[in-house]
Amino acid sequence: MSAEHLLYDVKDSIAYITMNREEKRNALSIEMIEKFSEYIKIAEDDNNVRVISVTGIGEKCFCAGADLGSTMSGDNDDPLSGTKKYANLLKQMHKFPKPILGRVNGHCLAGGIGLMLSCDIVIARDDIKFGTPEVNVGLFPMMIGALILRDAGLKRAMKMILTGEKISAADALSMGLVSQILPKQDIDNEVDRLLHLLAEKSPVGIRLGKEALGKIEQRGIEESIDILCASLGAVISTEDAIEGITAFIEKRKPDFKGK
Repeated sequence: MSAEHLLYDVKDSIAYITMNREEKRNALSIEMIEKFSEYIKIAEDDNNVRVISVTGIGEKCFCAGADLGSTMSGDNDDPLSGTKKYANLLKQMHKFPKPILGRVNGHCLAGGIGLMLSCDIVIARDDIKFGTPEVNVGLFPMMIGALILRDAGLKRAMKMILTGEKISAADALSMGLVSQILPKQDIDNEVDRLLHLLAEKSPVGIRLGKEALGKIEQRGIEESIDILCASLGAVISTEDAIEGITAFIEKRKPDFKGK
């Protein structure tokens, strides 16, 4: 793969991961998936990085999913090798301890839906389409189906998955697949505002909070409350929490150190 098919840059404590394969609608090759996973790990280990931005180059397509010519074929030893690497990337993003914001500035299809739903916040253009067309080629959106089901609920998820029909940005918003939709001319300003806003927050508070919310998925309400109560105790004891409360009382901006 050309290294330029996936770009990585850090600025103002924000790591930018950009799919740069516009001529292929930013379809994911195995090499891109491997590089994506590598960049996620680099961002996790870099204390200077406080938030990640994920987007695709151009205005036509955020990501059309897996490159069927390479990713779906795997290798001779394991025909599912490419599929497994994509599944591991989704799990890696799901467990990532820092905020991930998806900037969806073009149509989002198939495996691109999985990347999008693995982001904590998704800002999308209001004139684009979303879809899971796998059934049209005899396949099924297996891994991403779990994420669609989580966010949209059974009936709406199944209609989208089983028909393969594209849905509008407004429908994606109403289903809970995206956080916000905006006109083309407004999306970049809002994404930039949110990224810098997230970068200002306490890294340790967000990490502990995301870990706690991850623990309560599929749990009962009482058990969830107990887990979150115990986790709050861990957050309260951090230096960032003490600094945040002190700054609030002193009516100044907090200086978070991630401790």
